[in-house]
Amino acid sequence: MRIFESIKKTMKKVIILGASGLVGSEVLKLALNNNEFDEVKIFVRKPLPIKNPKLTQILTNFDELDLIKSEINAEIIFCCLGSTKSKTPNLQDYKKIDHDYPLYFAKEGLKNNLSQFHIISALGANPNSSNFYTKLKGEIEDALKGINIPSLYIYRPSFLVGKRKEKRPLEKIALLIMRLINPLLMGRLKKYQTIDASIIAKAMINESIKNKRGIFVLESDKIKELA
Repeated sequence: MRIFESIKKTMKKVIILGASGLVGSEVLKLALNNNEFDEVKIFVRKPLPIKNPKLTQILTNFDELDLIKSEINAEIIFCCLGSTKSKTPNLQDYKKIDHDYPLYFAKEGLKNNLSQFHIISALGANPNSSNFYTKLKGEIEDALKGINIPSLYIYRPSFLVGKRKEKRPLEKIALLIMRLINPLLMGRLKKYQTIDASIIAKAMINESIKNKRGIFVLESDKIKELA
């Protein structure tokens, strides 16, 4: 008589940072509907109007992260934190959001079984850049590369499109221009085409279930292939 052993599928716990934002909200929707994940935890300043048995919302004062560090316990962290100069004119506060908070969660996560860290960076990220934004993105990329995360995914999208909660009139004008330019951006220039937030979210989720090890830097054209 043959004996069949049932092997229980290993389920994953995930953390999403920036779950109320353009990309983060898309990642949240996909994660809650993905059978690979049995627990989804988000850290928010105020509760989101979402109810799901898999979802845990941690009300967070990001200036006092030590109070919630015991909650940073998941195999995967999706970091979709980010700001703009209009929302955060103080550059020190801007740096906290785009650099200090992601690095804190990554370091604390490594103390509690973190195996993957996925972060939204930007096309042109470079720690030696003279531009504040691309320099900051380059610095957080380098910082994360230096702490030995088993699987580090860096996503460098170009111009992001999607339904934002806040109004950005200048961005709407830029989007209209980019839609005209997109067809001309082919070959090596393809990475500069606009990219929808939902596409980035799909690529992040798809890559997270592959359990690869290493550092992966993905620009817009590659992100679209993986979605």
